[in-house]
Amino acid sequence: MTGQGTDLYGVVGHPVGHSRSPLIHRLFAGQTGQDMDYVPIDAAPGQFEEVLAEFHRRGGRGLNITLPYKGDAYRFATRLTPRSETAQAVNTLCWRDDEVLGDNTDGAGLVTDLTANLGFTLSGRRVLLLGAGGAARGAIAPLLERSPAEVVIANRTVSRAQDLATRFSALGPVSAAGFDDLEGVFDLVINSTSASLTGEVPPLPVTSVSTDTLCYDMMYQKGPTAFLAWAGMRGACVIADGTGMLVEQAAESFFMWRGIRPDTGPVLRAVRSQLS
Repeated sequence: MTGQGTDLYGVVGHPVGHSRSPLIHRLFAGQTGQDMDYVPIDAAPGQFEEVLAEFHRRGGRGLNITLPYKGDAYRFATRLTPRSETAQAVNTLCWRDDEVLGDNTDGAGLVTDLTANLGFTLSGRRVLLLGAGGAARGAIAPLLERSPAEVVIANRTVSRAQDLATRFSALGPVSAAGFDDLEGVFDLVINSTSASLTGEVPPLPVTSVSTDTLCYDMMYQKGPTAFLAWAGMRGACVIADGTGMLVEQAAESFFMWRGIRPDTGPVLRAVRSQLS
């Protein structure tokens, strides 16, 4: 139970019972001495705005937003950060005075995990981004900010990938392709699709991956995802799931809410330990 004077935060999604966000933010709070509670909230379809209004009535200060409500949160916010406007998706809400600020910390969390935790240099690299949904939208601009040689967006429905490439074309070298049209080896392959949730693998050519490729799945679970198992069988030099991205994007949200940047290292180890 949240005590008097304890600030209330949470995560909203459907379903949300599997979320590791409550563990992460409670560890952040303990590490930084913040008096706050963080709760999971399942919002049934059609009840998103009602659930948020009730949360705010209870004194809620901020929320993380997970599937399938990042588009709803984008429309709900009364003010948007530049990166959430670019992504047209919101994963963090913060109530401030008479406004609700919406942010998207997913792309920053991804890039921090790749560069700081995995030691990968994005500059000058060929990057393949699988999928053209909300997760991909949040990742493209932060990836292009690191000056890759190119970012290729591959999707079953090529027109969706082309729409994204056109939207972000002013930010750097980004293009679209169907899976059958992919050519050459990539330095980094990022799976932003939800295929791993059903044990499936996007149909990319085996020639896209070599022994010098880092393969990254935004999804996470106990054991390798289907995509990472596929990549490991094809000799990818590094395979990594989205646990680090989850922790790093959470740290961005925590900083937005509390003005303190937590140490993600011990929290990431704790979450990995729970998943192992």
